[in-house]
Amino acid sequence: RKSKITASRKLMLKSLMLAKAKEEWDQEIVDKQAEKERYLSERVTPLHTSGLSLSQLQDLCRELHEKVEIVDEERYDIEAKCNHNTREIKDLKIKVLDLRGKFKRPPLRRVRVSADAMLRALLGSKHKVSMDLRANLKSVKKEDTEKERPVEVGDWRKNVEAMSGMEGRKKMFDAAKSPTGQ
Repeated sequence: RKSKITASRKLMLKSLMLAKAKEEWDQEIVDKQAEKERYLSERVTPLHTSGLSLSQLQDLCRELHEKVEIVDEERYDIEAKCNHNTREIKDLKIKVLDLRGKFKRPPLRRVRVSADAMLRALLGSKHKVSMDLRANLKSVKKEDTEKERPVEVGDWRKNVEAMSGMEGRKKMFDAAKSPTGQ
């Protein structure tokens, strides 16, 4: 598909958009500076120090120092509240992720660790007990069940014919009943 706008027109529109964005950016900077100056002129009154005696200047300095301390305390309190809120938001985000159950699991690798190394990792290097798990296992003798039962090799067709029908099922039932009944 061909675009309906030519490359030169695209370039011209792009340059116009960038120029407009730069103008708005510059205007925003000027507006912020004017707002800052207006706010400061509103909040901070100009000092008139000419014609004041030494004691009046000292009183003025003390007064300004007290105001600076008050503002600094407020700034510190606001900063502490902000840090507390930031920590709380972080904790709540973690809780939300845990509740949602969508968190990235790190790729895990299989690591072969002996029982001794695992105990050392869990209990610390002070633990010197070696644990041989195979030594604690009970030994079990295998019973040859095949030697006890002689294997009959016969014609399988006779067996199938003998067990077919109701008589065969009765024989199977009686055979199963007779060893337990004795």
